Amino acid sequence: MTNGMMKRWCAAIALICCCAAQPAAARWLRADTNNFIIYSEGDEKSLRRFAENLQLFDATLRHRFNVPGGFEPNRLTIYLLREAADVNRLSGGRLGPGTAGFYSVTTDGSFAVSNREDDGSTGRGTPASQQILFHEYSHHFMKRYMPVAFPAWFIEGFAEYLSTVDFEKDGRPAVGMPVYSRAYGLLALPKIPAERLLSERPTAMKTAAQQDAYYGRAWLLTHMLYSEPARSGQLLTYMQAINRGDDPAKAAAAAFGDLAKLDKDLNAYLNRRLNYTLLHKAMVVEGEINITPLSAAEDALLPLRLARLSAGGDQERLTKITADLQKLATQHPGDAGVWFELAASEWDKDDDQRDLAAARAAVDKALALKADHVRANVLLGRLLAKEVDAKGDYSDAAWRAVRKPIALANRTNPDDPLPLFEFFQSYVDQGQRPPAIALQGLAQAFSLEPENVTIRMNHAFALANAGKIDAAANLAKTIAFDPHDRGNGQNLLDQIEAMRDRGKDSAVTAADAGAAED
Repeated sequence: MTNGMMKRWCAAIALICCCAAQPAAARWLRADTNNFIIYSEGDEKSLRRFAENLQLFDATLRHRFNVPGGFEPNRLTIYLLREAADVNRLSGGRLGPGTAGFYSVTTDGSFAVSNREDDGSTGRGTPASQQILFHEYSHHFMKRYMPVAFPAWFIEGFAEYLSTVDFEKDGRPAVGMPVYSRAYGLLALPKIPAERLLSERPTAMKTAAQQDAYYGRAWLLTHMLYSEPARSGQLLTYMQAINRGDDPAKAAAAAFGDLAKLDKDLNAYLNRRLNYTLLHKAMVVEGEINITPLSAAEDALLPLRLARLSAGGDQERLTKITADLQKLATQHPGDAGVWFELAASEWDKDDDQRDLAAARAAVDKALALKADHVRANVLLGRLLAKEVDAKGDYSDAAWRAVRKPIALANRTNPDDPLPLFEFFQSYVDQGQRPPAIALQGLAQAFSLEPENVTIRMNHAFALANAGKIDAAANLAKTIAFDPHDRGNGQNLLDQIEAMRDRGKDSAVTAADAGAAED
């Protein structure tokens, strides 16, 4: 090898070593808008476009359903992954092999996951990734801003109907455009009769093909009831009857007439050219859209946080996530967020799998770095409640110590519903009737996050205990009709109706009903 070649080799090796020593470029960006916190692996241009479209979509829903706009104090967090397959892997496959997006409400709050992949399979209509995101946000919008009970088929049909909203160049939204991805299920698969559609949940469908047919049929029925002049007003009549407590089957027959004819009309509607509505008002993006890169620690932490939130109680996954967070904590020991996530991953495990000492140590490190970390203070309160049980010290002083970090969390961020709820819950755990201030906090938590089933159930019982049985029952119905509810809502409704029958003899909480956190 010549001396010149040797110099070039040395230069190349030095360059490689130098590059290897540099910190990895940040992959995630964060966009803050009036209504959303969006994390994306994509470039800034595509993230801004997503954020703008989401804000325009939010404005469209608020305009159409008469919901005031402005800055949302408890914004929805959205994660945009690179591909649909990434979303499916994140869900652990439990939502079906074709999962490309989902919406979840956990004790940590509400979030949605979608992807930035557009397969181009139809070449028509709004992009596939946008449809998925609009579908998931429609669920969130309905749960948060439309406080009435809706049947399972309409919850899904509503989200599908709105998923294809697109915007003219002048900002006017087109509503009710076809969902081309449902064409195969509608045209090639066995049709679900209208009577069955009105009475069953999508979870009753045994195969992916049946679920596809269900979603398509729900969309078609929603579209027809919104658009067909001959059936104008029927949907409103039907919803009013359900919310009065009428039997759903009788309500359907009274509103829609003969269900066999409804099914026949639905089949005919499928073969017609479908109309869509072009709203006269142009939508505008309210507020600023600020896009910022994450720090190195935040960038490395975000996928693990999302994995924890999406674990769904899977102990094996949580164990791996905890191990990964332990490694990350050694790399970023000065980041409070990393230590909190490590503690949270330990806390999320089942009781017999938790290492409470490890969780407490991680929380202490988080708070040593950031004393007013909101969620770390809430978790400290939970851990202190566990210590109360372990020590057998149920004195008022011990419970005041439990509430102290929770109160600090609330003072730090009054718009976070979790400290408000945990303050209320501490009295339930103590076996005490919650005082007025705790009940006020519960009501405020519900106003900030009405989609949270646990908060909604406890608020419903609080209303029932205050003698507001009708309001409590209406809240219970919104849970009972949810297509993804596992019986908690009906159990809640039954207990509230039993309270109506016997009078308010004694106070009850959701814990007495065996309510499980969603």
